[in-house]
Amino acid sequence: MGWDAFGLPAENAAIERGLDPEEWTKCNIKSMREQLDSLALCFNWDREVTTCLPDYYRWTQYLFVKLFEAGLAYQKEAVVNWDPVDQTVLADEQVDENGRSWRSGALVEQKLLTQWFIKTTNYAKPLLDALADLPEWYGVKGMQANWIGDCTGCYFDYKLKVNGEETGETLSAYSSSPETVFGAAYLAILPSHRLLHGSSSVRSALEKGFEPGRDSLTEITACNLFTDQEIPVVISHKEAFDGYLDTVIGIPDCSEEDLSVARALNLRWTTVLKSDEDDTQTLVNSDEFSGLTRQQAFDSITQKAREQRVGGHLTSSKLRDWLISRQRYWGTPIPVVHCGSCGPVAVPVDELPVTLPKLPSLMGKGMSPLEDAHDWVSCSCPRCKGPARRETDTMDTFVDSAWYYFRYTDPQNTVRPFERHLADHWLPVDLYIGGKEHAVMHLYYARFLCHFCKDQGLVAHREPFRKLLVQGLIKGQTFKLADSGQYLKREDIDFTDKEPVARGGGRVEVTFEKMSKSKHNGLDPQDVVQQYGVDTVRLYILYAAPPEQDILWNVKTDALPGVLRWQSRLWQLVTKLRAARQSGDIPNPSLLKKKELAETKKIWDNKNYAVQEVTSHFTEDFLFNAAISRLMGLTNTLSSATAGVVQHSVEFEEALAALVLMTAPMAPHLASELWAGLCQVKNPLSLLLQQRGDVLQQSWPAVDPKYLDVPDFVELSVMINNKPCGSVTVPLQVSKDSDRVQQLILESPLGQKLLSARSIKRAILSPRTALINFLIEE
Repeated sequence: MGWDAFGLPAENAAIERGLDPEEWTKCNIKSMREQLDSLALCFNWDREVTTCLPDYYRWTQYLFVKLFEAGLAYQKEAVVNWDPVDQTVLADEQVDENGRSWRSGALVEQKLLTQWFIKTTNYAKPLLDALADLPEWYGVKGMQANWIGDCTGCYFDYKLKVNGEETGETLSAYSSSPETVFGAAYLAILPSHRLLHGSSSVRSALEKGFEPGRDSLTEITACNLFTDQEIPVVISHKEAFDGYLDTVIGIPDCSEEDLSVARALNLRWTTVLKSDEDDTQTLVNSDEFSGLTRQQAFDSITQKAREQRVGGHLTSSKLRDWLISRQRYWGTPIPVVHCGSCGPVAVPVDELPVTLPKLPSLMGKGMSPLEDAHDWVSCSCPRCKGPARRETDTMDTFVDSAWYYFRYTDPQNTVRPFERHLADHWLPVDLYIGGKEHAVMHLYYARFLCHFCKDQGLVAHREPFRKLLVQGLIKGQTFKLADSGQYLKREDIDFTDKEPVARGGGRVEVTFEKMSKSKHNGLDPQDVVQQYGVDTVRLYILYAAPPEQDILWNVKTDALPGVLRWQSRLWQLVTKLRAARQSGDIPNPSLLKKKELAETKKIWDNKNYAVQEVTSHFTEDFLFNAAISRLMGLTNTLSSATAGVVQHSVEFEEALAALVLMTAPMAPHLASELWAGLCQVKNPLSLLLQQRGDVLQQSWPAVDPKYLDVPDFVELSVMINNKPCGSVTVPLQVSKDSDRVQQLILESPLGQKLLSARSIKRAILSPRTALINFLIEE
């Protein structure tokens, strides 16, 4: 068990209450542990991790430093999503389709800020291709593939110059045809580009050449670090390029539109494609790549650009890098110092963790609260020892949760995040259970970080999670202001009229949403346990719906009566067996009559079928609602057992024992009591009831080998005009052949007696059960 304990909800809740976020978080963790214990949930607390503790976030910072050293963590000015309520930056994935914050519900604004990014686009193609290795990521694979997009192009790095002088400004530009990069005529940026709106040294030169509504040629040039070619920078007349691109390479050989722009601006370029007689195209004027086919050149050029670390990583036009900066206090400090001489410098690994300083108060508004921790901010540069300032943004909490599964394998390690041999032993995770809302956030980031760790030699595998179970949610009733989207507490709502309204005025939207502190729609499990009992709550949650479906807590209560009745019937069954053995004769299976023996055979069959089905539901498809239904079916069979069968059959005992054992993981307290009662039955026939220990210490029931044997013959029930008339034994291999079965029955003594002199209109062989129905003329 781990606690994803940093982040906005905890900080906002602490601010509301005038508390320190650390105290508030630790208090919540203590409370939640008590709730988990009250629900009798079983976790290995020796492997507990908490993301807000220095012994954990030290290693989050360590992984950031590794990303920084690999050139995958960088800072730039960017137009970002700003949440005006939570006063922080949101990643693209944290903004819903209506342009609102996933947490506060506020309409998101656009702001230009200097932010930290992780270059996840460098891993786009490997992440897309590796989805093929995840056959049991049902549904989520398609969502991730759609999020990543078709990785058919790449970025190349450029240095910007003014009048031949380097400006210190670098730019990455996208091309959907990287094999033709030697034929570039210009580099185009959008009018909304950060260089035109931020603090860039080239802003004034760009503004001088900018003519709104036209393709504007500027005096700035861009030198491609791969081809060493210098091309002019053009401000496009367009408002948007494909996807989320804001910088593209104009290559006339590949695009009529690029050709038109280049001609209109009277630009020069080199032709790089030659068409052959067989309609294939080869490269010319492309240095060492001349003479290659387009596909060969695509592979060779992108590979060499990657090797030179100047671009070449295949990605799509719609994927952007992961923005991780947050202008809030309660998060992992970014382990970077800013030096006037050296620029941004990573804190040395042996000086980690950079711990959060205590702040006297938090407002939750404006820019980074850590700016106010002056003694903490002022520091020395690790490289030149000169004066420097610490980074005051903190990391998005998705960074903390992108690697926790590694830490579970080695949670007490004080020397490194985890030992490789332990991670390689335990991982990949066999089964990951999570909500669909993580499909393009947490699961994407976790996959990225695992791929990165593989490349760093930290682990042997690329993919962190082998199989996914995308579980539904228990949703709570949610109230929010229709105008602003602000979430309200239930006590802030006036329910006197037909339509609820806010006490402070305003129309209220009532929906069912994921339970969350920020949405004020949570439910205290202890209240529910107190009302119904822990096992009833556990069984209700499992029985109310398959794990993939949502449960609306205020509405979906029809499963409760059924669960309560079933527990009562289980108790009655154990009581029934104890009473029979207490007052009746000593059990003796030889006293069972033919009809009772048939009954015990049915109990035996039902028990084995239940063990087979429930085991499959527990270990393969996790349909616990179906498992409970099957156990209820076995309960029905046992409840209808006659007195003689209860008194004298081992089958009844063993079926009841299996029923209790299979109920135990879901309702451990009830099952423990039932098991204790079973073990006190007088004169037990089965060795199962003579075992020592509690119910959870017993072996899981197994299917009897004889049940799995395929019989040579099957007993077929015979009906005439829908009335049962007896049965006939037929070979199993012909039991589905209607003509052959009909012939065998007509030749049997039963058929001779009942059907030989009758006119048969039709014979219907059941495809599902061993039954045939003869329709005859009366």
